[in-house]
Amino acid sequence: MNGWNGKILEIDLTAHTTKSYPLDMEIAHQFIGGRGLGARLLWDLVGPEVDPLSPQNVLIFTNGPLTGTGYQTSNRFSVTTKSPLTGTVLDANSGGFWGMQFKKTGYDAMIVRGRSEKPVWIEIKNGAITFHDASELWGMRVFALTEKLGQDNNRRNVLCIGPAGENLSRIAAIMNDRERALARGGPGAVMGSKNLKAIVVEGKERPEIEDKERFKFLLYETRKLLAASPLTSQALPEFGTVVLMNIMNNIGALATRNHQQTQFEGAEAISGEELTEKYLVKNASCWACPIGCTRVSKTEKVEGEGPEFESTWAFGAQCGVDDLPAIIEVNALCNDLGLDTISAGSTIACAMELSEKGYMDSDLRFGRADLLARSVEEIAYRRDLGAELADGSLRLATKYGHPELSMTAKGMEMPAYDPRGLQGQGLLYATSNRGGCHMRGNMIGLEVLGLPKLIDRFQVQGKSSFVILNQNSNAAIDSLVVCKFTNMGVADEYFARVLSAVTGFHYATGDMIKAGERVWNLERLYNNREGFTSNDDTLPPRLLNEAPADGPSKGWVSHLEPMLKEYYRSRGWDEHGVPRPQKLQELGLSNLVQAVA
Repeated sequence: MNGWNGKILEIDLTAHTTKSYPLDMEIAHQFIGGRGLGARLLWDLVGPEVDPLSPQNVLIFTNGPLTGTGYQTSNRFSVTTKSPLTGTVLDANSGGFWGMQFKKTGYDAMIVRGRSEKPVWIEIKNGAITFHDASELWGMRVFALTEKLGQDNNRRNVLCIGPAGENLSRIAAIMNDRERALARGGPGAVMGSKNLKAIVVEGKERPEIEDKERFKFLLYETRKLLAASPLTSQALPEFGTVVLMNIMNNIGALATRNHQQTQFEGAEAISGEELTEKYLVKNASCWACPIGCTRVSKTEKVEGEGPEFESTWAFGAQCGVDDLPAIIEVNALCNDLGLDTISAGSTIACAMELSEKGYMDSDLRFGRADLLARSVEEIAYRRDLGAELADGSLRLATKYGHPELSMTAKGMEMPAYDPRGLQGQGLLYATSNRGGCHMRGNMIGLEVLGLPKLIDRFQVQGKSSFVILNQNSNAAIDSLVVCKFTNMGVADEYFARVLSAVTGFHYATGDMIKAGERVWNLERLYNNREGFTSNDDTLPPRLLNEAPADGPSKGWVSHLEPMLKEYYRSRGWDEHGVPRPQKLQELGLSNLVQAVA
């Protein structure tokens, strides 16, 4: 078998038993792997009656047919579950080395179900699966635990949770390779609810490739394309993702002080240029990645990977903070405690606004860099105010009577890009299946960077077609699984060609995009089954009704309603946002819906 290993591992934590069985290859051809395979498995395993933090929820770890082959950025893997933050379908993916090692253990997917009576960690090594007592490890932070369990990027990789996951924070991440994160939507809380502290993998099996000569040629071509792209060969290696800070600020689309403004006067002080000049130690990269966007930074207190753009923004502009050393340090703290930096920063910003307006009694205020680390510690351990912040900004703002101050879509905190200055980005947030997210079809390439072409960021009519194409393409890329930065320099057709070379099954570009559309619609069906409707495809009232008073986006709000109507029509959904029968038949999903009915 080529590309796929052809096996699924299932782990029952309640009984401490394991079993493996063949991967259904028809499902593999339809959903590819990664995010797509995870969504298809979740559909069968977790229904609307399941509480996300109950033993009946599952964690599904998946790699893709390209994972571990050596193709550029083929290091990634995915986790799928029912989100404790949003209640939606959730997948999160991560790079580094763990995914490659997991692929080398001989499995395409690992399903973890049940709940261990006592804390446990799992070791997969040389074909054996061992349950270890984790009682003495419970409470350990990520960095110390990773070292104790023998992290070695060349042969042994550790995936784990920190105190935030143990304490069931709904914004807790699963950490891998020490500082990489499966962050969004609270998968760390699901892992914590199962009393599962870590999964350590050591693999020896190498993925087979069908057409080695063609694959080798495509490796060469892809490397040339990445070297020719200014973004992947210059901007990302030189400044990392934080290169976006000044760009977004200059166009008036940098969400500031809980999205009250669209420009931050302190943006230059927390920019990629500032990070590179004063705090950068070196670049780093994931396995099989020629881009090397990772920044290793250092202050007087910490040294480690990051912070990425979204983390810098979340604790920076969103909180009104221009203290870059404080941001670097709180980013490292989030990694050590196992927290999603976007949701943590945005939830703190929400608390700052609630406090400044007198709705909540706390000393949090915009600009208080000195309170960031303390707040993050309190979130991870559910201490004091952190007990309320630990479940995200929507639950926090609702408790204090002002849910409109939560900058979320479907309950997930949105990232840095303010949709009043980026109309397509607003539609993306509102329709994203896992909630407010830029990684489900990011429009920054089209609306800001001109990749592959520049379109009017204020355009409303016709914008849905670009969003849909990006969403379908991104779902396919997440199913392969490769890094989306590769797509900044490499067209979708190359992914189809390399997938064909690896697996021996012919995929045209249209076939791969169709697979992405299939994944997107299945996720939508899952959310519909969970009770989500078109009413949930919306944005915070501030973004729909309050225009910025100054700057390049002055006078603009998100014109979501006309874009949403156009989006439903273009998707082949009815006016309520439900996929029509003919669309399901076209995508081969009719049988799933009929089986539920």
